[in-house]
Amino acid sequence: MRPYELIKAKRDGQKLQGPDIAAFIDGYTKGSVPDYQMSAMLMAVFFKGLDDAELGAWAKAMLFSGEVLDLSDTPGVKVDKHSTGGVGDKVSLSLAPLAAACGVPVPMISGRGLGHTGGTLDKLESIPGFKVDLPVSEYRRLVREVGACLIGQTATLAPADKKLYALRDVTATVDCIPLIASSIMSKKLAEGIDALVLDVKVGSGAFMKEVEDARTLARTMISIGREMGKKVVALLTDMEQPLGRTVGNALEVIEAVEMLRGNAPADYTEVTLALTAEMLVLAGRAKDAKEARHALFAAIKDGSAEKKLHELVKAQGGDPSAIADLTKLPRAKHTAVVAVSTSGFVQGIDSEAVGLAAMALGAGRERTDSVIDPAVGFVLEKKVGDAVAPGEPLVTVHYNDAAKLDAVKARVAAAYRIGAERPAPRPLVLERLE
Repeated sequence: MRPYELIKAKRDGQKLQGPDIAAFIDGYTKGSVPDYQMSAMLMAVFFKGLDDAELGAWAKAMLFSGEVLDLSDTPGVKVDKHSTGGVGDKVSLSLAPLAAACGVPVPMISGRGLGHTGGTLDKLESIPGFKVDLPVSEYRRLVREVGACLIGQTATLAPADKKLYALRDVTATVDCIPLIASSIMSKKLAEGIDALVLDVKVGSGAFMKEVEDARTLARTMISIGREMGKKVVALLTDMEQPLGRTVGNALEVIEAVEMLRGNAPADYTEVTLALTAEMLVLAGRAKDAKEARHALFAAIKDGSAEKKLHELVKAQGGDPSAIADLTKLPRAKHTAVVAVSTSGFVQGIDSEAVGLAAMALGAGRERTDSVIDPAVGFVLEKKVGDAVAPGEPLVTVHYNDAAKLDAVKARVAAAYRIGAERPAPRPLVLERLE
């Protein structure tokens, strides 16, 4: 069928056939299908959706639009983790070396931050010398020899996704579950993995604000994985407040290292352990989550998890002494305190507002070409449920540009909701799906 006929069929709610979908996406990747026709198709999909067979064909066409890596020369079950993004989400920084220290090969292709959520690559690049743009041959070698490698998407992996995402961004079709799911899964399955753990964030700091939407996204990605013969497990995790106590690139690296030393905040530690335990079970390194957690605690206690991080940093061109001595990481010139103005309890934190304030400070990017300041960010001195009194520090702002300070402090203060009653604790892991 001609592109016009396919667009019309989807617009009218008809089912598209796999070979037609493959030809349409192949044509768009190679340039024979123009942007205006793909824009029309994206909008038709936005309103009419894709059934399981169509979605499987769409994701497969995106996956095979470029190179699909073969890591069969690396022994063991290769497992990655993907997060849908949140504020203070530095889980990958500790999860990858922790899983690798327990014998799970971790091939991880990550993204940069855009808008209110931070990106793993930006955090890694705050480590002096760390390289995220390694060639595929080096990526394969490090997964095999070190047990983990964290790089950015290459030009040869899922090129259809790169073109499609840019188009979705300007055609108001980003917020579409079939398109989100196929975008994520095409990149992840191109990595050469055998299994995948999904961290689908839910709440004010996540792209999915409601549990039902997050559940639908998780099930959609699991379905794509099943169609491709991959085992996929998803955890829905809470993002009603920032994860851990740091927001900002170097600050989050510090917290990640402290997690591998057993010194991180309880919420960040728990989410990391829950996700990494799933990886160990999928890789056959533990028979269940309880046994997996025992292995993870052992790797933290004996120092092998932090040692693996040192090894990973060195292998990717970074300075491992900056992990041993965290004062060598980028540090802001100034700090300022946002003080509490009333007594009571922290009842809520608008995570998206905190993320946007961090972006305004220079820790995130408004556009893909924005320059990030790796040193700036926030340390949250108070989290949900904490008691507060007038004059106590609520947040410590790490900043370099004094001109931005007053506006950022006001935004952070406004993100906190303080009341007379201590709120009931929320579960960190809301659901598990497979």
